[in-house]
Parts: sequence; C-alpha cells; structure tokens
Amino acid sequence: MAVVTGFVERIKYRNEDNGYTVLSLNVNGEETAAVGTFHYISEGELVEASGQMTVHPVYGEQLTVESYEIKTPEDTLSMERYLGSGAIKGIGAALASRIVRRFKKDTFRIMEEEPERLSEIKGISEKMAMAIAEQVQEKKEMRQAMMFLQEYGISMNLAVKIYQQYGPKLYSVLRENPYQLADDIPGVGFKAADEIAQKVGIFTDSDFRIRCGLLYTLLQAVGNGHTYLPREELLCQAAELLKTDLSLMEKHLMDMQIDKKIVVKTLQEGERQAVYAAQYYYLELNTARMLHDLNIRGEVPSSQIEKRLSKIQSQEEFPLDELQAEAVRQAVNCGLLIITGGPGTGKTTTINAIIRFFEQEGMEILLAAPTGRAAKRMAETTGCEARTIHRLLELSGGVAEEKGKTSGGMRFERNEENPLDGDVVIIDEMSMVDIHLIHALLRAITVGTRLILVGDVNQLPSVGPGNVLRDMIESRAFPVVKLTKIFRQAAESDIVVNAHRIHGGERIDLAKRSRDFLFIRRDSPDAIINAMLTLVQQKLPGYVDAKPFDIQIMTPMRKGALGVERLNGILQSFLNPPSPDKKEKEVGQTIYRVGDKVMQIKNNYQIEWEIRNRFQIPVDKGMGVFNGDIGIIREINDFAELVTVEFDEGKLVEYSFKQLEELELAYAITIHKSQGSEYPAVVIPVYSGPRMLMTRNLIYTAVTRARKCVCLVGLAGAFQEMAGNCMEQRRYSGLKARIEELKD
Repeated sequence: MAVVTGFVERIKYRNEDNGYTVLSLNVNGEETAAVGTFHYISEGELVEASGQMTVHPVYGEQLTVESYEIKTPEDTLSMERYLGSGAIKGIGAALASRIVRRFKKDTFRIMEEEPERLSEIKGISEKMAMAIAEQVQEKKEMRQAMMFLQEYGISMNLAVKIYQQYGPKLYSVLRENPYQLADDIPGVGFKAADEIAQKVGIFTDSDFRIRCGLLYTLLQAVGNGHTYLPREELLCQAAELLKTDLSLMEKHLMDMQIDKKIVVKTLQEGERQAVYAAQYYYLELNTARMLHDLNIRGEVPSSQIEKRLSKIQSQEEFPLDELQAEAVRQAVNCGLLIITGGPGTGKTTTINAIIRFFEQEGMEILLAAPTGRAAKRMAETTGCEARTIHRLLELSGGVAEEKGKTSGGMRFERNEENPLDGDVVIIDEMSMVDIHLIHALLRAITVGTRLILVGDVNQLPSVGPGNVLRDMIESRAFPVVKLTKIFRQAAESDIVVNAHRIHGGERIDLAKRSRDFLFIRRDSPDAIINAMLTLVQQKLPGYVDAKPFDIQIMTPMRKGALGVERLNGILQSFLNPPSPDKKEKEVGQTIYRVGDKVMQIKNNYQIEWEIRNRFQIPVDKGMGVFNGDIGIIREINDFAELVTVEFDEGKLVEYSFKQLEELELAYAITIHKSQGSEYPAVVIPVYSGPRMLMTRNLIYTAVTRARKCVCLVGLAGAFQEMAGNCMEQRRYSGLKARIEELKD
C-alpha cells in the first residue's frame, strides 16, 4: 500500500456521474499520476491518497487510489500554493503570497472566522474579502454535503445537483421530505426518491410519498404515450406501485389540484374523469389554441389558383388527380391544412406541386420532418432543403428562463419572441410528431404563416405522448385532404398494394410470386432466425444494392424467442463478431463493440455532436440525439471512458460509459421504433405473440418502411391473424377534446 501527499496540480479527466477522476499530484515538486473515484475535488486541493502503484500499458506508472482525505494546508508554503492555484476565484499567486505573508499559519482561521481582516491586505476590498470567505465556506460545506449524500448511496452527479438546488437546506429536505427531489430536480423520479426515503426512515403511508407516487404514475403513463389517465386507472396503478390502499389516495387528488400539480377533467363519454399531470393539460390546451389561431381563410380567387396550377402541371410534367389539385387549392387559401394518405397515393407529388406554387409567388418555404432520415428523404424527393423539426426550431442546450423551456430541459431559439422566417411551413411524417414537438413548432409560427401537415394517419402513433395527427383530423375543426388513389407506378409495387390491402382488411396471397413482397415459411423461432441471417448477410445486399447494415430487421416484441433483446445478441455474434482489433465495453447484459449498430432510446437534448471533414477538423456542431436515431460505434476509449458513435450525416457523438444506458443494439428493432425511417429492405419475423401486440396497424407500419423489398419470415397463419387484428392499444389523449372545446 502506497501513501502519498500532494497538491492536485491538474484534473485531466473527470466523470461527473460516478466521480472517476484522472489527475496529477504534485508530491514534493514531482508529478505523480493518480486515478480513482473522488467524491469532490478541485485543483489546488491538498490530498493524502492511499492505494496501489500500478503500471498502465499506455500511461505508465500511476497510483490507483483506494482511499483519500482532503487535508487543510498547515504550513505557510502549502497554504500559499493552495490559494495561488486558482481554487479560490480572485486570488492569484501574487495575492496569495501577500495574504500568507500577513497572516502566516492563521490564514485559514482568519478566512473562516474573521474574513473582514482580509481587507487589511493591499488589493483586497471589504467586498472582495467577504466573497473570498464565502467561497472558502462553500467549498467546505460542499465537501461535507458530498460525504453526507454518499451515505445514502447517491451518485456524484446527483449529489452535485442536490447541493446546487438546496445548498445547506439539503439536510432538512432529505430528512423531512426526500420526495421533493422528484419535483425539483430533473432526472430524479419517484423510485430514486423512494429509495432515499427508505434509507432516511420515511413511513410508507407518508402524504409526501403518496402524492409523489400519484404524480410518478401519471408521468410513467406519459412514457407509454398517454397525456392523461382515467381516474380509476390512475388510482389502481398507483396503489400497485405504492402497495397502499386506494382509500388513502383519494383525498390527495383534491390537494394536488389545489397545488396545481394535476388537472382533472370530465371525459366526454360520461361521468368518468381524466387526470392530467398539469403540464400535459396545458400543453394540449395551448396547442389547441394555437391551432385555432392559425386556422384562418385566405381570399385568393379560384380563377387565379387554377391558372397557376395549370401552368405548374404543364411545366413540371406531373399531372395531379382531383384530390391532389384540391390539396393545392386548399393550401393557398388555408392557414392550416392536413394532407393524409397511404403509400403510393402521391403525397410527395402533392408537396412538390404546393412548393412550386408558392415559389412562383416568391414566398419563403420551410420544410421539416421529425427525424433526420425523414428529413433527408424529404430533401431528396423535393429537391429543396429539409431539416429536422428540432434543427428548424434551433434546438439549444443552454439554460432557459421558465418561459422558454420545453420538456426535458431543452429549449428552442425559435419561439413566439423569435418566430420562423417563412411564409409556408410544410411538415412531413406528422404521425410521428408528439404533443411536445407540435407545441414547440406552433409557438414559432406566427398567425398568417401557412402550416401544411402531411402524414399517414393509419401508421402507429408517435413514440412520445399524444396522438396529434389523429386527434386533429377527428376533431373536424381543420381542412383535411385525404389522398386515396394509388398511382400507376406505385401500383406496380406489391409493397404499396399489399399495404393498402392490409389496411383495408383484405386477405394477402402469400403464395404469389413477387419482386418486392416475399414470404418465407419457417415453423420455429430458430429456423426463422437462420433464414433472416441468410437474407441479411447473403441474399438481400446484392438484390437491393445495399450493405447488410442498411437492411433492417423489425419485430413486434422486445421479449421472447423473436424479441429484440434475444435477436440482437444473436445477430451481433454473426454480423459483428468479436475480434482482437475491436474494443468492447460490457454494460449490464449488453456488450458494445466497435462496429456495432446501435440506437438511441431516449431524447437527449443536451448531448453535443459534431461533423468532421476528412482531416478530422470539425465543420459543423449542434446538440441533441433523439429516440430512434441509429448509428455505428466507431471508437471505444477505455482511458477516457468514452464511446464514439456516428449517426446519419456523419454526426459524431461521444457517450460516457455511464451514458451507454441510452443506447441499445439495433440489428433488430421494434416496429414502433422504425417510425419515420425508410430502409432499402426490411425483414420481419412473424410468429405467435400477444394479441394486443400483433395488430394490423403494426404490420402496416412495418411493411411501409421498406423502399425496395419486404421479407416476411415465419408462419403464414400468424401473418394473416396479425393483418386481421384491427384492435389498437388505447392511447389516452385529450387534444381532440381541447380543440372541440375551443371550436364550440
């Protein structure tokens, strides 16, 4: 066991989540490298560290710290070195020398007990003296707080957030109501607060616990796509979570309404009540209001529209059917228009006609879609620039004032105070847009700007909360053009024809020979997996002119013999097997390997990305990686504990090892996660599964993700059963009701 005492000269690397730190210590004038978990430390601190001296193959000799203690400098030389290190803002080397020369070994006592005496030093005013004393006291308090919070198993990252939120009050908060953490600190949920509460000794029937549990249940429902829960479901789910009697919870709903934590509304279908977390009620209400504000009529004469429309069709050589032409007419005279239709019904042609019409008017047109892939496809089919909605709204990770905040701590630079500079805004793949994103978009659009929303209402609803496109259409409050004709070129594709048959409940002839809609019969999960591997590795890449990684396996389930979790482990071993030249990192049950295909599984608005040129010089930077984004692991750095992933358009993102919980392997993905994406070929296992999962709109969504070829592998009966199951999972969303309230 080696014991060294020295000053922290430089912190080379620090993981704020777990406290893992690489630093250099100045030990009697010589540098010693040290690595270990330091709960709280800053440059200039005097540290006594114990551990083993080891030799790193790259970085040489270093001390692996097992325990440490931060010492208060006792001799004048140590005091001067600490104060001059920059640990205390406003004190440099020269001023540190004057302070220590004046007060000698009494320096730190003077700073803590008689800070006003610092003003005796030339260059230090009374105000500066008090500021220095505050810093010394805060560092001491923070160190004590970190040690206190560690006793309750709280991570370094969370401990810092708690201290920043409450300061010295954190002791009373933790002892009296740790559930307040879930209210006040982003990222702290009920379960984390409940674990702390148990360690502190809070009773299970505490009022704080029940209220926090009710709110947590509502927010969990948001994660499943709901914006509210019926009262009965909320109480039952919360009772299960809290292991508490229903009668104990009823009384708290009224108190939570008074505290403006929840909103309770009577449902239209009867006396049942909808219970919202307050923020989601107001998201829906404000969204409905802004939609109504945009829904105004223009007065462009029909003769003028027809003349220009005729000219566009002759110039561009794309004849429009009557419904497409009607969509263009409506776009000219409507402040808000919805265009919906299945694959092959000419949505892209209609968008192009609308773009050409407004271009001839000299108008500024903005195009966007919810995902990078959808935006890229929109740009390719229109020949115009298209961005993700997040980039259109200029996502920022900076600290926002309350008014500028949206969900998850993100904010957009574009809002009502800084609206979009466009005359027409066209959004594609609207079925993917959740209540958060539509609300943020509407805030940035001024009344008088035309908003055109395009999407397939028969696809699965958004991954995020709400059912925006369906609610808007079903409210009957806004102009809607539904495209129904399948055009000749699209009609030659069995993907398009069979997608419409699936939606219409018609039986599909799986025995028919087809160039782009194939069914391969296999009668066991292992046989299905073997067939899928052959397709992805050997058959399909040449057939659709794509790399194996561009071909996507999509499955209805996460669990089970053909679920995402099992498939990814098997597919990884064949498509990206272990190799001495590929670094790996194991987290939980998952091995992440250089070359792996991975998916982001939650929105992260704070994470940074950059695009580099061939000389590795950054040429573009931004923030935000979103649920469903797929990339490839390019590098794993064990020393820095970083994994570099390359997403679409060459965006490189660095994840700390702690952040790897935001990624999962993506050789196989759930059909829900495929929304808004398009692949050269799609492979879908079809086998028995829970009826609530094996539904018509699920298989419809999967089939419509393929550009050149769909391969279904499994049991014909399972496919026909799925296509015949028109049951849909109920999604609790109140936007339709909010729109109808304002319409009346």
